[in-house]
Amino acid sequence: MCGIAGIIGEAIGAHALIAAIAHRGPNGIRVEESEKYSLAHARLSIIDLEGGWQPLHAAGSTIIGNGEIYNYLELTEEFQLKSKLSTGSDFEPLLHIYAQEGEAAFDRLRGMYAFCLIGADGRTWLVRDPFGIKPLYIHARNGAVAFSSEPRSFGQAKVVSAISNQVAALHYTLENETAWPGVIRLEPGEVIEIVDGVPKRHRVRTAIPSPLRGGAGVGVRAAASDDDALRELDRVLEDSIKVHQRSDVPYGLFLSGGIDSATVATMMARLNTRPVVAYTCGFDAEGARDERAQAERIAKQLNLDWNNVSFGEEDFWAIVPQVAWATDDPVADYACLPTYKLAQQAKSRLTVVLTGEGGDELFGGYSRYRRAQRPKWLGGRVAEPQTDAVLGTSAIEAWRKHATQPNGLTTLQQAQYADIATWLPNDLLLKLDRMLMAHGLEGRTPFLDPEVAAFAFHLPDTLKTRGRFGKYILRAWLEKNCPAAEPWAKKKGFTVPVANWIAPRAADLAKTLPNVEAVRAAASADTIRAIFTDEAHAALRYPMLFLGLWGRIHTEGMSPTAARTSLFR
Repeated sequence: MCGIAGIIGEAIGAHALIAAIAHRGPNGIRVEESEKYSLAHARLSIIDLEGGWQPLHAAGSTIIGNGEIYNYLELTEEFQLKSKLSTGSDFEPLLHIYAQEGEAAFDRLRGMYAFCLIGADGRTWLVRDPFGIKPLYIHARNGAVAFSSEPRSFGQAKVVSAISNQVAALHYTLENETAWPGVIRLEPGEVIEIVDGVPKRHRVRTAIPSPLRGGAGVGVRAAASDDDALRELDRVLEDSIKVHQRSDVPYGLFLSGGIDSATVATMMARLNTRPVVAYTCGFDAEGARDERAQAERIAKQLNLDWNNVSFGEEDFWAIVPQVAWATDDPVADYACLPTYKLAQQAKSRLTVVLTGEGGDELFGGYSRYRRAQRPKWLGGRVAEPQTDAVLGTSAIEAWRKHATQPNGLTTLQQAQYADIATWLPNDLLLKLDRMLMAHGLEGRTPFLDPEVAAFAFHLPDTLKTRGRFGKYILRAWLEKNCPAAEPWAKKKGFTVPVANWIAPRAADLAKTLPNVEAVRAAASADTIRAIFTDEAHAALRYPMLFLGLWGRIHTEGMSPTAARTSLFR
């Protein structure tokens, strides 16, 4: 895990790009310059602590990458590379396989990654993993292509920031063109080749593979019993979490108390002889709901080394400017707040955490999926995001364009596919990346694995949703393996009580936020004032506050502290 940056077509410049994202690599920065490129790597050491520094060179090619290739040991054995490797890095085997297979080597990767590969064959590639777990941004000009793990790097090139109203309405952006003009976000699975100084899309690797041969997808469809599916689920979960634990540094997990993280915790407890370190965040506020009591019951049954993290009003006002700073690609999702504090606390003991992102999308967890399956006369409706009418419908129209599904999917799969293409990479995974990397902490998502995806997405709908339950098969698995998770109980969920914390300052914000350019790009001054005076639109107050802080920091160059002060003078 790390931050990467570089310029293809120029011999200098990577120093300035990497300086802006040094927080991603607390173990050190290395820069390499040649006549044709400038590459920089800010390292968070996870695998091969001594020898895994980048850029890496092998078989005449060069690579600089962010993330983890989990199946590097299997690839090393399959291609008999052990005697050829000079490091223990998970990225080095790819260079040798590329020498044999060219770009087909990219399809063999199992992991989360974003990398630049400069081949011995004269071709240069930029590649992002199929789910979009790791980010990659590019900025092309004057016959050169610059790239970085975060768009803030391009502020060094005096790119002026702006904002899209989608951030207010959906809480995240959809377009490849980001809030930074001229800066393009690679789509999940996108493979770009740089030809004569121009980035050209070569292809996109889908996040949803075909059903696994002889097992996960097709095998379960053919089998009539839930027991067959549960056995296959157990196998793919154990396999995925086992490879996601590959690390030369301490690892643990974030435990929310919900189905997804309880599943990860249960399998981790099985695979580890020592108590697994787990962190849970809850909210100290009247009327707030959290899952700490449930998480504690799970932790006791699994003998976890459990850590309880509290989040209160003081945390909110201290952390929200830091969150706005960290999400330079804006995500106005208040779930960023507890994630930021969890990462802050976990970093004292861990360098890697496993999380449950992707469980809802792959196993059919959201209630809107069940609504989408109902006929219209029973209240069924398309599983689209809900937005406040005060901001109009343009965001929904953009979402529909990006959520186009292939033919042949069930209604449930259509809803899952749309979320995997939009909400998952552009909100949930971006949130996870920025909140954790702000503290030099690596987040891993074992549900978002090719084998797990092939199993889960192609399950019969009845193994995902049944009656009032989503994630039916995960609940059935937990019933057998961790009864303390109470998988059939009504989910309490958690709420971050941001509305209560913002309310006393709403009048101040109604006056100051219209002065922020980024906020005015999202809504008129009258609309902004209405949001902070009319309780009917209170749900939009946090997104607008976030935009105000984001604009002050990324457009106007203020520090997080100064940005907060400017809105409450």
